[in-house]
Amino acid sequence: MKKKYIIEGLCCANCASKIETAINKLSGVKEATVNFMTQKLIIDGDDELMPEIIKEAEKIVTKIEPGARLKNA
Repeated sequence: MKKKYIIEGLCCANCASKIETAINKLSGVKEATVNFMTQKLIIDGDDELMPEIIKEAEKIVTKIEPGARLKNA
């Protein structure tokens, strides 16, 4: 299952890279990509684990980029 989000408040490409790397390490994630220019996050993961993946992704985004948040694309 693929989910698409906008990361509101994403300020730098370095943070986008860190977010992408951290989300890709989560259990159940097949692939995660963050595009700094469009501020889009796309997560491809296991259907049954997707609610937990999204919850953890939100924590990662907030930790790396305080003030940023996920919004459905």
